[in-house]
Amino acid sequence: MAFLLEYLDLILVPAGLLIMFIYHLHLLYTVLNDPGKTAIGYENHNRMAWVEIMMQGDSSHTNQALSVISNTSSSSIYFASWCLSLSSLIGAWIGSSSGNLYKNVLIFGDKSSTTGSLKYISMLVAFMLAFGSFVQSARYHTQADFFISTPISSDLPIKYIKSSMLRANNFWHIGLRFLYFAMVLVFWSFGPIPMFASCVVTVVILFFLDSNSAPLHQYGKLAKPSVKKMVNDVTAAVRVAKRRGKVVVEEEVASTVTVTEHHGFQKS
Repeated sequence: MAFLLEYLDLILVPAGLLIMFIYHLHLLYTVLNDPGKTAIGYENHNRMAWVEIMMQGDSSHTNQALSVISNTSSSSIYFASWCLSLSSLIGAWIGSSSGNLYKNVLIFGDKSSTTGSLKYISMLVAFMLAFGSFVQSARYHTQADFFISTPISSDLPIKYIKSSMLRANNFWHIGLRFLYFAMVLVFWSFGPIPMFASCVVTVVILFFLDSNSAPLHQYGKLAKPSVKKMVNDVTAAVRVAKRRGKVVVEEEVASTVTVTEHHGFQKS
């Protein structure tokens, strides 16, 4: 019985990780070949259309785009800080003498110190990879921020902004995937059986979350006012200005006549 418990880690842990890897390889294949069926492809399509619309607008659209990118970049920085904090905590736990406290818990599996160190090192690597992905996401968001704030007269190609936004979103999703792997590795601390079960449950949940049934909307160009409407608006503004100027002139003439009559009355 003890022999079987020790080898549960050698059977269930690789099996659970293999399920996760196969699912994500299938997801990557679908994103590259049929992105419309995935939530990632759906988001990327909408982001590219959003960049097109924002760059066709005026300065108010530019300010709105910069605000959206700033908020998204802040979320990436938040997750990166969170991953770095957890990595530091795990590293301190490995180096301390309390790192083997899990031996006192009822765990069906290998309880050797080597396996325990492997568990914590695996979690540390997963959190560090997630940290690096979120940092890259924030980096490309910052790059897109610089591109959008570039004056229109510089004739900057929109494809540069699209590329930065696309990479930022992809690195964001990669960081989330590493967090999912770190989560199942956390369950490994409680034994290979909870770890394998968490892998299966995670894949089932991600299958529904990563699927997309909504058709991709084909966005049109930003509607701009016609030349005739612009001419009519300018003409109306000129007429209003002339009327206001005429009223001001009439008021000044009337006040001048009143003052003149008042002085003539005083002389007589």
